Amino acid sequence: MNNQHNEIILAGFGGQGILFIGKVLASAGLAFHKEVSWLPSYGPEMRGGTANCRVIISEEPIGSPYIVTPNMLIAMNKPSLEKFEDTVVPGGYIAIDSSLITQEIHRKDVTAIAIPATKIAADMGMRKSANMILLGKFVKESGLMTLDELKEGVKKSVPATKTAMLETNFKAVELGFQS
Repeated sequence: MNNQHNEIILAGFGGQGILFIGKVLASAGLAFHKEVSWLPSYGPEMRGGTANCRVIISEEPIGSPYIVTPNMLIAMNKPSLEKFEDTVVPGGYIAIDSSLITQEIHRKDVTAIAIPATKIAADMGMRKSANMILLGKFVKESGLMTLDELKEGVKKSVPATKTAMLETNFKAVELGFQS
């Protein structure tokens, strides 16, 4: 796992699995003995509004779970990109689902990562896995962690009673990682 301090905002519509991918990242950090903070946003966001989650993975103790200027952003819809794009620090990473966000990232001082995650998920018969495909691509491109570390986060986040979901999520992050 990357040996630095990473502040990540994940955002999209409620129901896209934003809080789950935040949990996966936080679980992977914990599994590899990092300091971790996971701050999900609940409320009206859960009913179709814009949901977001803030995750910090660090080698050092975390003073506050709130993130103002992240070095990483995963946006699964246009309103989320518009809301958070300008908050990312120069040199950071912004990942988008280009199936749902047709505009380009306007920042030239960040690394832009775009993948048609929703289209890939639909084509593969994994309609609800776009979030995991985007997460796999983001993790690979940003170097945040290895595929094995990400899979460990998935394993720790999926309940033992849902083994079918575990295999689907493994396949989805692998698809993203290979794209």
